[in-house]
Amino acid sequence: MKRMILAGIVAFAAGISGLMAQQQPAPKKDAPAQKGPAPKSQAELTAVQALFNAANGRDPDGIIKAAEELLTKFADTDFKEIALWTEATAYQQKNDPVKAQIFAERVLEINPKNVQATLMIGELIAQHTRENDLDKEEKLGKAEKYLNDTISNAKTMEKPNPQIPDAQWEEQRKYLIAEAQNDLGLVALTRKKYDLAATDFKTAADMDPQPAYLVREASALQAGGKNDEALAIVDKLLADPQLHPAIKQVATQVKNAATAAKGGK
Repeated sequence: MKRMILAGIVAFAAGISGLMAQQQPAPKKDAPAQKGPAPKSQAELTAVQALFNAANGRDPDGIIKAAEELLTKFADTDFKEIALWTEATAYQQKNDPVKAQIFAERVLEINPKNVQATLMIGELIAQHTRENDLDKEEKLGKAEKYLNDTISNAKTMEKPNPQIPDAQWEEQRKYLIAEAQNDLGLVALTRKKYDLAATDFKTAADMDPQPAYLVREASALQAGGKNDEALAIVDKLLADPQLHPAIKQVATQVKNAATAAKGGK
C-alpha cells in the first residue's frame, strides 16, 4: 500500500540520519549540532541495525524481537519512536489489531503528531467497529478524531530528509491524506451516512484513484439510491481486464444491485 511507502521513507530517512552520524568525523568547533536520532554506542548501533534489517526483510516476528531488544537494552534510545512504530506495523501484519493499536498509541505518547500512528489507530477502529456494537458511536467518534488529526498534521508535516525530492514528498503526503479520507468514508458507512461516505471516498479517489476507493464510492452511492452514478463508476472499473478479482467481485455486486433497483422502478 502507498501508506507503507510513506512509512518506509520516514523510518528509513530517520534511521539513516542516525546511523550516518556514527560514521562521520567529529564535528568542528562551533559546527551545528547533528540533527536526527543517533545511536549512543556501538552496541546500540548494532541493535538499531538489527531492527532495520528485520524491517527490510518484512519479518514481523523478527521486527518485534529486534524492537523489544532495542527498547529493553537502550531505554533512552533516540530510536524509540521508530522502534515502537515498526513494532505496531509488525502486529498489524500479524493480524493482531489490539496490539497494533497499543503500540501505535505508545508512539503518540512520544510524538502526538505522528501521522502514521494516528492513521493506523483511526483505520483499525473504523475497520473493526460493527453496527451493533453498544459503544459504536464512542469508537467511531474516536476514529474520526484520529483520522482528522492525520489529515490536519499531514498537510503541514515536513520532509524527514532534505534529500527526498519535493515532488515525491508531496505525492506521498497526498497518498496518506487520501487513505485517511477513505477511512473516514468507512466511518460514515458504519453510521449509514451514505452521502457523506460517498463524498469521503470520492475525495480519496480524486487524490489517489485507487480502484478500492472508487468501488467503495460506487457502493455508497448505490446504498444511497444514486444508482446511475454508481453504475457509471463500476462500468468503468469492470472495463479494466487487470482489475483485482476482489474488487471485481464487489463492483459486480454493486452493478447487479444498482441494475435491479433501476429495474424495479
